[in-house]
Amino acid sequence: MTDTLPGHAGPTRMSDAAHDQWTPVIRWDKRNALGLRDRAVDLLEAGHVLWLADHGFAPTLAERSLLTPATSDGRAKNISFDVKRALVSGSALQGDALAALGAMLARFAHESLTLVHGLFPDYNSHIEQGLVSFRPVGVEGRASSVRKDDTRLHVDAFTSRPNRGRRILRVFTNLNPHGVPRVWHVGEPFETYAQHFLPTIGRYSPLAARCLQRLHLTKSLRSEYDHLMLGLHDHGKMDEDWQRTTDYSRFEFPPGSTWICYSDQVLHAVLSGQYMMEQTYYLPVAAMAWPERSPLKVLERLKGHALT
Repeated sequence: MTDTLPGHAGPTRMSDAAHDQWTPVIRWDKRNALGLRDRAVDLLEAGHVLWLADHGFAPTLAERSLLTPATSDGRAKNISFDVKRALVSGSALQGDALAALGAMLARFAHESLTLVHGLFPDYNSHIEQGLVSFRPVGVEGRASSVRKDDTRLHVDAFTSRPNRGRRILRVFTNLNPHGVPRVWHVGEPFETYAQHFLPTIGRYSPLAARCLQRLHLTKSLRSEYDHLMLGLHDHGKMDEDWQRTTDYSRFEFPPGSTWICYSDQVLHAVLSGQYMMEQTYYLPVAAMAWPERSPLKVLERLKGHALT
């Protein structure tokens, strides 16, 4: 991320009128950075996508040779980088080429963390850095099951890694060297989506959750919150009528730009694009400026009881 952003004066809550005029994606560039910086946390936690239109990650001249589908091993849609272990997985590269890929992903991890620390300083002592993903293969034409089809509107939830309410914050950047945008659909607010699909989700079973953990199908015990979020993810993707008729907005994120959102809250679908990098972060609900906006607190309010 090549540009620095102005100083931060702390989070400010938007007015009710501003929330009523729902804009899924907020464009952020040098012209309005001062006005938006103090509202960054509020916009993010309200479920908006923050689009940093002139703030991108620039591969070096040598790294541009890594922007090819041949970088992938062809078995997974992502090449992953474990920041803590400096380990690359999902790549066909070996030797010096693999080391160069790891160095590029590590540099992106560092720069994205610097960006998040600068935009959301109150998160700094609480946020946990997860995996980096590099997606060198185009979205179009990729075969997948309905549940794994990211061209359908969905919120993110993990099948094998329960997060028990922790937020999923993601930083995306488009590296495409051919000027091709990353195209998203962004859907309705989370609570509207949850109200529609919650009645279709079966009851949570603590016994089933313990069995999944003992069989090592989940890395920890799946909570009722995780059960509901997986249900929202799956039922939304599988409902053909809803996918066809629900409202959404189309956005094209050009190369050289970055966008940030809570992907467990923002309904999104990826229609097209190639050569994107993404960094995942986790944040406890208690560390939010407004915890009541989290999916956990929204679902607890709708269900009438604690979910973790």
